[in-house]
Amino acid sequence: MEIKILTEKDNRLLKRKEVIFQIEHSQTGSTPSRLEVKNALARELKRDANLIFIKKLETKTGTRIAFGLANVYESVEQAKLVEPKYIVDRNVPPEKPKEEGKE
Repeated sequence: MEIKILTEKDNRLLKRKEVIFQIEHSQTGSTPSRLEVKNALARELKRDANLIFIKKLETKTGTRIAFGLANVYESVEQAKLVEPKYIVDRNVPPEKPKEEGKE
């Protein structure tokens, strides 16, 4: 999975950086998960993955190239003030199911 930053724009009012990116995912076949993309984007931007919120991730039909839009915030608190709840929920890693204790 190769990630390429197309544009970066600072939004000082909302204390975030708006990033448009492209991912070439011919090795994996299917569109990578948000968590994988978030971690790859964090490595590319040299930022903490918890501060990155993927808003859109779309693979063009018939290609192995996905385009996305992400917001990189200065703090998690600022992100929760600005981003809608459904975007925040989508970007939280899924919880592992709890195992019931045997009695």
